[in-house]
Amino acid sequence: MQAIILHATGGPEVMTLAVVPDPIPGPEEIIVRTEWAGLNYIDVYHRTGLYKQDLPFIPGLEGSGTVIEVGRDVNEGIVGSRVAWAHVIGSYAEKVKLPADRAVPVPNDIATDIGAATLTQGMTAHFLAVDTFQLERADRCLIHAAAGGVGRILVQIAKIIGAEVFATVGSNAKIDIAKSAGADHVINYNTHDFVEAISDLAGPRPLSVVYDGVGASTLARGLDLLKPRGLMVSYGNASGPPPPLDILALSRGGSLYITRPSLANYITDSSNLHQRARTLFEWISAGRLDIRIGARFSLNEAADAHRAIEGRGVSGKVLLHSE
Repeated sequence: MQAIILHATGGPEVMTLAVVPDPIPGPEEIIVRTEWAGLNYIDVYHRTGLYKQDLPFIPGLEGSGTVIEVGRDVNEGIVGSRVAWAHVIGSYAEKVKLPADRAVPVPNDIATDIGAATLTQGMTAHFLAVDTFQLERADRCLIHAAAGGVGRILVQIAKIIGAEVFATVGSNAKIDIAKSAGADHVINYNTHDFVEAISDLAGPRPLSVVYDGVGASTLARGLDLLKPRGLMVSYGNASGPPPPLDILALSRGGSLYITRPSLANYITDSSNLHQRARTLFEWISAGRLDIRIGARFSLNEAADAHRAIEGRGVSGKVLLHSE
């Protein structure tokens, strides 16, 4: 089969298309013929070496396709079924091997590309809003990068719950995207001081929680918006890793909390994984959640796809087509 492989870490150019052996399923594993692989910022962290992987490796953690082979302990009846998966390394490939219990059925009324575009970013947004901080109707929250993949889904989930959403975006062109997701207030943080703008709208320290997937350029300032005992959720590094934090700033701000959650720790149990996925697919089917696909590339264009997400010019999910 063909796959993207990395023999060294670095820029997008280190990813090369190669012919590699087909995967062979273990007793409780399946083989999926990949139709779509989803790109996530963690793929960039793996490629650059910020998050370590043993070399060589096939990148990509997410995708969708059709089951073509199963291990001896797996029900053969699932052959031919459409499935999606998340947090399975090696997804930039024509075929992917994964544990059978990590394969999520894609409902008949949902297209396979939407299946690939939903799980990682959707389940991340879900656990952020439901578990890391349990949003309620009375809460005010800030969602940075609200026109991006996780951000736009997180805005929608926050509004399903009924919270008041303050959102930031990086350009005026993205303001309407964040508003279309339901954000109550949208600020371009490159033209306005987001702390001053939110304080003008809602008073000093009005927020219960800040969801920060941007990192270096926003995290420290966001602490100034949290009410006493508020929570800073740092879950990404789109502008670079956050600088070291003065821990005393949490005390000065009113006994603030900060956390750095990861999806992997919220889907360790397969039943939890499947329940989150079912909830997202149900919302999509009911028209309550919209998944936006921003760009599609072929497998051999993986480097260009990485440049697209790093350039932060694409609004919505970036996919690789491997058929």
